This record gives sequence, C-alpha cells and structure tokens, in this order.
Amino acid sequence: MQKLPFKSITERKDLKGKYVLLRTSMNVPIVDGVVLNQFRITRGLLTLQYLVQQGARVIVCGHIGSDGSQTAAPVAELLRTHMPVVFSEEVAGTKSKNLRDTLQNGEVLLLENLRKDPREKKNDANFARELADMADIYVNDAFPASHRAHASIVSVPQFLPSYAGMNFVHEYSELMEARVPTSPSLFMLGGAKFDTKMPLVEQFLGVYDHIFIGGALANDFFNAKRYEIGDSLISDIDLSDSPLLTHESILLPIDVVVEKNGERRVCAPDAVGYHDVILDAGPQTVAMLAPLIANAKMVLWNGPLGNYEAGYEEQTIETAKLIAQADGYSVVGGGDTVAAIESLFIQEQYNFLSTAGGAMLTFLQEGTLPAIDALIACKK
Repeated sequence: MQKLPFKSITERKDLKGKYVLLRTSMNVPIVDGVVLNQFRITRGLLTLQYLVQQGARVIVCGHIGSDGSQTAAPVAELLRTHMPVVFSEEVAGTKSKNLRDTLQNGEVLLLENLRKDPREKKNDANFARELADMADIYVNDAFPASHRAHASIVSVPQFLPSYAGMNFVHEYSELMEARVPTSPSLFMLGGAKFDTKMPLVEQFLGVYDHIFIGGALANDFFNAKRYEIGDSLISDIDLSDSPLLTHESILLPIDVVVEKNGERRVCAPDAVGYHDVILDAGPQTVAMLAPLIANAKMVLWNGPLGNYEAGYEEQTIETAKLIAQADGYSVVGGGDTVAAIESLFIQEQYNFLSTAGGAMLTFLQEGTLPAIDALIACKK
C-alpha cells in the first residue's frame, strides 16, 4: 500500500480516556424509522469498534439527507445492535455536552443529524469550534461526504489533532490504485449529468483502454450525433464539436430500451422514435461489454446502465454478474450500482465496493478531496 499523506487513527496509541469526535457516514435510506440499507454504517463499524476497544470516549456525528429534516435516531437503534449507544436529540448544545460529560471509557454518544444545524453546510467556523470543543481528537471516516466543504469535514480539523478512519484509508488506497490501472482496463460510467463528469472522462482517455458511457450520459452522445432521442433525459452540455464523439476509446450502447405510452421495445440508438424515452441499454450492449470485462485486469464502474430507480435494472444486473465472474480486479461505486450488486448477494466476488458516489468521482479526477486536504493541514 502506498504511503498515506495523512495520519490513520491506528497510528494513535493513547486513545484510552480520550474524547474522540468520529465523523462517520450515515447518509442511509430510512423509511418509517427503519434503516433500509446498512452498507455505509456497516463499513464504518470497524473504526467505531476499534475506538471502543481502545477505551476512547466516542462522540459520533454524521448527516442524513440534504435538508436536515430526518433524525439520526434510527441509526442509533441500528448501532445499538452492535454496542450500547446513547443518543442526543440535538447536535451541539447543552444536552449533548452534558451527555458527553457522562461518557466512560469505551462508551458511545451519537449526535443528532448534523444538517439539522444550517451552520454545518455553511461551513461555519463557530459551529466547527462547538463540535471540536467536545473532543480531544477528530477522526474522519466519512469518505462519501468528503468532497463537501462542510464544517464537520474541513473546519473541525483546524482545531484538533485529526486522523482518517479505517474505511477512509481503505477508500483512499483502493481508489488511488484505480487511478493507475493495469492494461487491459475498462472504465464504465453511468448515471446522468455528463457536464459534471466530462472532465473525468477526458482525463481517463489516456489511462483506461476502454471507456463505456452508459445511462442517461449516453443520451448526450446520441443527441450530439443528431440521433432522435425523443423525450429522453439529457445534460446541460453540447458535445457536437467534442473529440469524444469519435475517440476510439469511447464506447456507447449499441442498442437501447425505450418506452412510449407504457410500452417498451429494444432498438438501435439511431432508431429511437419521437416521444420515445431511452431508459436502459439493451442486451446486445451487454454482449459487447462481456469480452472486455472478461479480459480486463482492472474494471472500474460507477453508475447504472439505465434508470435503475425506475425499475430499468436488467442490463445493470447482467453487467454486475459478468464483473463478478471475471478474473480482473474490480472497483465499483455509486449507490444504485452497489445496490444492484447487493441485490444479487455477490458482494464478496468484487475486490472493492466503494461507499462513495460523488466523492469517488471527484477523487478519481482530482486525486484528493477537501477532507484529505484538511487532514493533511490539521492541527498537530
């Protein structure tokens, strides 16, 4: 493993009795007070359990959702299946401080959803100071949120000795390897909003042997080729004069699934009709990808091949099976992509499943994140 540019919490040997503020990843789907997917929380347990075993007094914080409307109480209930956890109904304040003061060695306090305090997303220094004042040490294990310049991510390290958690280190190490793949290599990118992902595609043109563009991203290419795309989703970008259109490394779906008036059909990309909506790649596309996946020494995949959340999951599922059966090293991220793999119960057949989506893409492009820069520059 390459040398880390920041410190790992496992390097710290004097954790007993120390108050540790653990920024974890708990942005999980919750319905009727129940956590529906435990993937991110489970991956964060290693660091939390380590801190508990070392006798630290752990103050856990994280966010759920974007607007602060959800409570972290269901996360507390889930964590209680692994260890005793006290839950504070506020983020930073008198109640949380009082609960903090009652912690004994190896005990855990979970704070309410950080985004219930608007100062979190505003990266307010006073809010960061309030969080930091509760602890002696800061640990960031929330890699999926680490592309955000929010108070708990980038400002708290200004006030405390700061370290990366175990999942954070794992994410960093695996994704660094994915930035320099062994040939032959295949990068598959799906989802939507090509305008935000175009720099990564351009960067990887000379890095990966093949780059497959799927999902709604492919519609931008079809549109630029002057194909009829009907009512399909496209990005706020014009690729008409882009060299990506004719680059030999770029692959697009060779057949697509479209829907119109509730009826589905499979057709070639240049045979989409007026008012059709492209919602998935077709089976011939997966057949095209099959030998590339089988022969690749590195497969990097982020984003489904179709509108997964709307039920167009068939080709994403079939692709997931192909990668699981292949011998090459596989690195996969993105919520829907990982969900497809989990639905098949084949997680163990992949080399690495990232807990991140947007942060993964940002890191692959930049080689760093705001959180990484903050850890490097932290108070010693």
